Amino acid sequence: MAKAKGDIIINIEKCKGCELCIEACPEDTLELSKKVNQKGYLYAVKVEDTCTGCTNCALVCPDGSITVYRKIVGKKKELITKITNVTSDMTLKVGK
Repeated sequence: MAKAKGDIIINIEKCKGCELCIEACPEDTLELSKKVNQKGYLYAVKVEDTCTGCTNCALVCPDGSITVYRKIVGKKKELITKITNVTSDMTLKVGK
């Protein structure tokens, strides 16, 4: 099986620091920052380069502030999960 390497982008201004993504991450990739965003919340940050692109963090994020990318060795980096418009309908793409 090909080795997957994930990457996440966190919109720190949307993050409210609920820590659901931190608990959902099986690779201990995330933790709360020591700084606050413009709304006064501590926000999630990537602290380890152990992400596999499992999408758990994005799936549990109530604010849709996490986008997940995954790269399989020998292939191009691909958008795996981006959740948008969390207030009503959601658009979700997970893997193939």
